[in-house]
Amino acid sequence: MKIVCYKDKILRAINSVVKGVASKTPMPILEGILIQTNDNEIKLTTYDLEIGIEYIMDCEVKEQGSTVVNAVMFSEIIRKLPDSEIYITLNEKNLLEIECEGSLYKLATMNPGEFPELPKIEIENSIEIEQNTLKNMIRKTIFAVSTEENRPIFTGCLFEIENNQLSLVAVDGFRLALRNVYLNKQTNNFSAVIPGKTLNEVNKILLDSFDMIKIGVSKNQALFEMDNCKIVTRILDGEFLNYKSVIPNNWETRIKVNKTSIQDCFERVSLISSSSIEKEKKYPVKVSVEIGKVIISCTNQTGDAKEEIYVSTEGKNIEAGFNPKYFLDSLKAIDDEEVFIEFGTSISPCLIKSVDNNNYTYMILPIRLKD
Repeated sequence: MKIVCYKDKILRAINSVVKGVASKTPMPILEGILIQTNDNEIKLTTYDLEIGIEYIMDCEVKEQGSTVVNAVMFSEIIRKLPDSEIYITLNEKNLLEIECEGSLYKLATMNPGEFPELPKIEIENSIEIEQNTLKNMIRKTIFAVSTEENRPIFTGCLFEIENNQLSLVAVDGFRLALRNVYLNKQTNNFSAVIPGKTLNEVNKILLDSFDMIKIGVSKNQALFEMDNCKIVTRILDGEFLNYKSVIPNNWETRIKVNKTSIQDCFERVSLISSSSIEKEKKYPVKVSVEIGKVIISCTNQTGDAKEEIYVSTEGKNIEAGFNPKYFLDSLKAIDDEEVFIEFGTSISPCLIKSVDNNNYTYMILPIRLKD
């Protein structure tokens, strides 16, 4: 095998596949990148038995072949080479030679025949969506995916297609993030829960462009396909939360507020709420809605914080406690200038919605305040 390529192109390919490399495994082959040539293309593949990533790139192939090389060592060497042409050769001793200007490295390789094949997916349902739209949808929901392994189904994001509308839903037991979009092509109703880890990697590979990505699902696998890259992942088993039944339909109190202004208030108050003096404790902030204004405050052994902001209010006065991080994560994901924040009682969920459209909803559960 002998190929010639530019550093920026092969580094982009490596960065796209490297998250499919297994980090802790008794199988050294899974710590590698499979490199295969095909005419004037090379295909890089990684697979940790949960997520598999393939990336195809054009390059000058002088001699066909294939090999597996340790992903960490290979990527770090390429990353640190000069921005120039790189010559990669598998020599007669099965060492991978990497040559660039005055640099020469030789790496041990593994047998490509031992690299496991990515699952063959018999797609039952699929959709196509613009890459920038999916990228936006993932960004607006992924932060609410659970990291608790005792409830595996919530470590993923629900993809639900119903009446030609795609909904992405993430929930961790304390908050919920929902983002909707209508699809251009008619499609069947179906749903699948995709691991959050996979979506993080998909999001890094997606372009901020109108190019399409195809998402296909079978009974237990999902496939994300772009022009030069495909990602295969397992689908999480289990029953996802019936999210429609837990989102309140009515409110007792509603405010209309500039998103940046209230975000800044929460960021300042959270300095006291999560003070470094008591790292193990997170104090809730108190949100008090009165006619024409909201007061956000926190008191603990570090000190006191109080922010007052004038807003448009409807309904009753209310006081409720919240984890400020949950508010901030939601507000940071919103691009709109103004939002509605809706409250029920001091112990019922709070909703953050767009003023101008209904394509996202964030729900946050309150924390009981001490008297």
